[in-house]
Amino acid sequence: MARLAFIGFGEAGQAFAQGLRPQPGSAQAYDIAFDTPEGQVEEACAHLGIRAASSPAEALAEADLVFCLVPTDQSIAAAGAGARHLKPGAIWLDGSSSSPGRKRDAAAIIDGRSGYYVDMAIMSPVHPHLHRTPVLLAGGEAHQTLPRLEMLGMHARVAGERVGDASAIKMVRSVLIKGIEAVTAECMLAARKAGVEGAVLASLERSDPKIDWAARSTYNIERMTTHGKRRAAELREVVATLDELGLPSRMASATAEWEDQLGDLQLDIGDEDLLARLDLVLSRLT
Repeated sequence: MARLAFIGFGEAGQAFAQGLRPQPGSAQAYDIAFDTPEGQVEEACAHLGIRAASSPAEALAEADLVFCLVPTDQSIAAAGAGARHLKPGAIWLDGSSSSPGRKRDAAAIIDGRSGYYVDMAIMSPVHPHLHRTPVLLAGGEAHQTLPRLEMLGMHARVAGERVGDASAIKMVRSVLIKGIEAVTAECMLAARKAGVEGAVLASLERSDPKIDWAARSTYNIERMTTHGKRRAAELREVVATLDELGLPSRMASATAEWEDQLGDLQLDIGDEDLLARLDLVLSRLT
């Protein structure tokens, strides 16, 4: 079995590790949170049978496959660690939510030094599917990497030969997916504040009966309040992608601001229904 390393061991790293269930001693993780006193990430490592490394060098020393699952703003620094410490022939799977340009910058740091860089785009939330969450691969080593991930039970496919091809699909898709999410939240919050939420939902369902608008709105509110800060960071990379393409980014920019605003509320949504969620958000917005 391939020896694995996780650089960044937050939600995505822990979900992948939970699903992959590596054999004892075959996987290590490093996260900058290891340097903080809380200890929650180390506890997750212990629970999942992953060795908590004291440094990137220790985590990477024997790894064949490296899942780089750090926030976007850490991806270049992480690539620098990879370039210094990857063993020859190791695969660096960059799963950060970054623009194609940032992915190419990271690839330039790693490729040709020790290991090989692969652009990996995670295409849906990591729960409930864990390591079987669909991912796209791109870059010169994508085709060679695909069977190695399939042996681990992952659902991967090659999106292109160029680094950035996988990221471009994810970034451009997010314009619509997260834009719909943001507009839905804005619509339903306004409907609730105006006291016409029932009529608005009924009208939406008449317009498109294939969508359960109440369920969709309930889900979207939870995603924005629970993960708004992280989603805003991704949307800023969407803006960067559109800038790289020479296109306007008005909608993505506005969505990023809205995600940031709802994320800043730090709400514990729990299992509340749609109306309770709307009321909770409104109570903090106003």
